[in-house]
Order: sequence, then C-alpha cells, then structure tokens
Amino acid sequence: MKLTPEQEEEIAAERGASRPTRRATVPALEEILYEVMPVLDHGFVRVVDYMGDDGAIVQAARVSYGRGTRRVSEDRGLINYLMRHRHTTPFEMCEIKYHVKLPIFVARQWIRHRTANVNEYSARYSILDNEFYIPAPENLAAQASVNRQGRGDVLEGEAARHVLDLLRDDAERAYAGYAELLNEDETGAPRDPSWPGLARELARMNLSLNFYTQWYWKTDLHNLLHFLSLRADPHAQYEIRAYAEAMLDTVRRWVPLAHAAFLEYRMNAALISASGLVVVHRMLAGETVDQAASGLSPREWRELMAMLGRSE
Repeated sequence: MKLTPEQEEEIAAERGASRPTRRATVPALEEILYEVMPVLDHGFVRVVDYMGDDGAIVQAARVSYGRGTRRVSEDRGLINYLMRHRHTTPFEMCEIKYHVKLPIFVARQWIRHRTANVNEYSARYSILDNEFYIPAPENLAAQASVNRQGRGDVLEGEAARHVLDLLRDDAERAYAGYAELLNEDETGAPRDPSWPGLARELARMNLSLNFYTQWYWKTDLHNLLHFLSLRADPHAQYEIRAYAEAMLDTVRRWVPLAHAAFLEYRMNAALISASGLVVVHRMLAGETVDQAASGLSPREWRELMAMLGRSE
C-alpha cells in the first residue's frame, strides 16, 4: 500500500485537527477517522466523513411512531423492527464517505451500485502510479466448472508460478509502454525532446485492469448495507469482498445497533421461496421429501438443503 506524500500530509493534518461540534459523533468511528485500512496488496479503505448514528435512525423513525422513551434497549428493538420489516427510509438518514484505492477491475464491479456519489482519480489529468494487483497464491484459482462467474480449484505448482509471472510481466510491460507514450519526466518535461508524447487520456489505453485507481465514495447507510449484503457475501468475488469486509467493520464502529440488526436479519439470515417454504412445512409435518417430489429445481433444492444444514 502506497500513499503519496500529499496524502500522508493531508491525513496527518486531519487527524491532528480538533473541531468543536454540536452534531452527533461516534467515538469508536472517530478513532479510525482518516486512517488507512490496508486491503489487498496496494489498496486501502478509509473513512473521511460521516453524518448520523444509531440515534439518527430511531429519531427519523419516531417522527412516524412518536418519540416514546429513549432507552438503548428500546432503540435496539426499534432498529431490529425496522430492519426485519424492511423499513429502509430511517437508515437513509445516516451517510458516510470513504476514500478507496482499488484495482480498476474491482472498481468496474463496484460502480454497478448506482446509489452513491463517486469522484474518481482522473487519468486524463494525472499520471497513474506504477501499482498493480497481483493475487496471493491462495486466491489464484481456475474457472469453476459449475458457476460460470466463479472460481474453482486453487492453482498450484508450476501452473500457479506461470500465471503469476504472466500477470506481473504483462503489467510491467504495459506500464513501461504507458510511460513511454507519456514521454514525461517528474517535472512534466519530455524525456525525448524529439516528440511531445501522447495525450494522457490516450496513453492510459494500454494499461491492464489490475492497475490501481482511487475514488471518493459517499452513500447513505441503507444503500451501504445493500452493497455489503451483496459484496461481503461468501459468493462475491474475493477482491471486492475484501473491501466490503473492511467497510463492514467501519459500520460496526459507526452504528453498532444497526450493524447487529443487519447481521441478524440480512447477512446471517436466509430467504426461502414460497415453494421452498411449502417443502419445509411438509418436512416439519414428518413427510419424507426428496428433490423429485419437492417441485424445486435441482439447484434450488441443493440451496435449500444447504440452508437447512442437511445433506441431499
């Protein structure tokens, strides 16, 4: 993980400053505010701003339900109720902003979540660093034979070494070509005075998707939890899941009651189809049900049995 000197100075200045405020603050999140949390080999996530806390969620809900009492146990019960019944608007009262450094291919997955404000590093204006993602050997896997967008067995031995060498050699060659096309030294002057170099917006074309980019990403808590429900899931691609898991820990610090409700009613819960629920009722009634008699497809049957902790 590499920060520019300017970023390090900015972080030191922000963490060294103290600002009096009347708004709600969260000590556990303040502890890590602006700090870099490493992700992958050169990436990071850091919280740079936030608004609201668990109290903002219940405050918004009580506009509808009445103020009532303000004991923590009742706040917890209300947040659990909101999460359980998918009353999402109160969670939108909290917002958070992250600074993220991530490989371009992860960014292209991430940007599909169109419920945030995003400002990305401009390679038309600035020069990208010579930093690219190389998977750790344990994350280097073959294509899955069943899941067309997943990984299968981990590569080992010579096959793994060959793939890693190929990834590294291609990235190094691509950056060397990028630098040659730019034809700029550290001051911006041409390295080769015989030609002006290519425009930055064109020179970036040959860089591979494992090079790192950066952005600021701001969203509300409801949409952040939706993002995390998909990207922190065990079925998500490892690289984006690594970022989601780091962000999930910031949610734990920021809104602990909402975080606990999210784990209880979303991340560690299960969604069963109407047909699947009928199968469960039949099994509870003592009936022996197999896939052929269930009315479920083989894949949904396997998923239901895994959900129930039963072998097929």
